[in-house]
Amino acid sequence: MTGRAARRRVLVIGPPGAGKSHFARQLGERLGLPVIHLDAHYWSPGWVEPTPAEWAARLPALLARPAWIMDGNYSRTLPQRLAACDTVVFLDLPRWQCLWGVLRRAWLERGRVRADMAAGCPEKLDPAFLGFTWGYRRRSRPGVMRLLAQWEDRVAVHRLVSRGEASAFLDGVSARR
Repeated sequence: MTGRAARRRVLVIGPPGAGKSHFARQLGERLGLPVIHLDAHYWSPGWVEPTPAEWAARLPALLARPAWIMDGNYSRTLPQRLAACDTVVFLDLPRWQCLWGVLRRAWLERGRVRADMAAGCPEKLDPAFLGFTWGYRRRSRPGVMRLLAQWEDRVAVHRLVSRGEASAFLDGVSARR
């Protein structure tokens, strides 16, 4: 990735529908690193959320792995993940593209469990999730930006603002391998 030692622990973050899981899979293939989809570890069958204590107990084992590409939001645990990573890729796409991504995924994967999701959690279109997606830029993004600014002297931060930039980033990783 650019100008520093080879990356071994990479966070891929961004709003729902930005393409985090797809990007993480492609980056994992290019770097030869395992991909950890946080959704697959967070949810239980039937879309059951863990308690904050349960989630806090699950995360350290994932972070302790020697190398990974990790995708997911979960802003409450972003500080822990930043402390464990050496690189962040923030897919900071416009909200209309993210909303389109969520709608497209819901249509194409409707009723099926995605490979990056926990067993027993079939894809569905949830109005509350659409609202979260639309409001991410205003509600969640400012906190993410503050955290990234606090960590940018310790981790490499790559903010990609379009699908074209994301593709070019992946192409650059492939070219350097």
